Amino acid sequence: MIRQCLRTILLILVLAPAAMAQQQPHYTQYIMNPFILNPAVAGIESYWDIKASHRHQWAGLQDAPVTTYLSAHGPVGKYSRNNTTPTDMRYTSRDKTYWDDYKAPEGHPGVGLTVLSDVTGPIRRFSVNAAYAHHIGLGPKTSISLGIGAGMQTYSLDADKLEFADPGDPTMTGVGLMRKWKPDISAGIWLYSADFFGGVSMQNIIPQELTFDKGEVITADERGKLMPHLFITAGYRLWLNNDFSVLPSVMLKVIEPAPLGIDVNAKLLYRDRLWLGANYRVDDGFAGLLGVYITPVLNIGYAYDYTASSLNYISKGTHEITIGLTLGNRSGAFAPGHNW
Repeated sequence: MIRQCLRTILLILVLAPAAMAQQQPHYTQYIMNPFILNPAVAGIESYWDIKASHRHQWAGLQDAPVTTYLSAHGPVGKYSRNNTTPTDMRYTSRDKTYWDDYKAPEGHPGVGLTVLSDVTGPIRRFSVNAAYAHHIGLGPKTSISLGIGAGMQTYSLDADKLEFADPGDPTMTGVGLMRKWKPDISAGIWLYSADFFGGVSMQNIIPQELTFDKGEVITADERGKLMPHLFITAGYRLWLNNDFSVLPSVMLKVIEPAPLGIDVNAKLLYRDRLWLGANYRVDDGFAGLLGVYITPVLNIGYAYDYTASSLNYISKGTHEITIGLTLGNRSGAFAPGHNW
């Protein structure tokens, strides 16, 4: 009995997230912080970009996923010390004129760090990942960057939260918290200019076995696996007039053996200070987004996801809030100058 219970529960907890494309956490506000998906974004601005985010998925559903992260990235070397020019100072609240005068940043390296907690029922994932990227100019207005991330992640299973047909079975008595440490490797490429961006990244590059039974319950061909996650993103800016622009974008998510995930986004910006957005996730649901750059140092974004699946009957939707700080932003610009 204990073998059958463990097999069923562990396969649901470990393999089912892959089918829902959630071995890695899901985000709606990735368009506000693409660094969380692609290490090549590290150091893209002339200041340090710090983001704190909290996501409560499927509110109202017991043991639904809750994801919290803190990320920070910025440039290093000469570029970080010489990030203010007379051109920058003319644009604190930007309109089309700024982007007409846009110039690609000089080549420079960047570094970053992400600390993440993701909890779903009795399963908890905690990871710390450092990133390095190098940005290279391809032309007067176009740049490319390559990045790599490396760190460690731990998966924990609280067996005391599992319910079995025979709760008194001595096999599970006193098991408590079981923990597995795994390496966490990512890599990416990012192409960007005044008018477009595009990126390809992969997280959890090394496929790894994941189970908590120490080889005693689940056979080798039944064990869960951590699979690579491939993300392909692209967006383009369209100007409506001197003050308003629209940014349509798309993200493809490839995770074997799950179906292809497709996100379609649209973001309406007013002078790079205030933006409203919408997201459609194919065969999943919709989301509304909004954000504001309050000062050159502080910005905030919020997203609400509406689930179109049967979960909608018991879920009150998904809430995600992201708060950003820009340290060393000596140019006084409210919004990013290269990452929009």
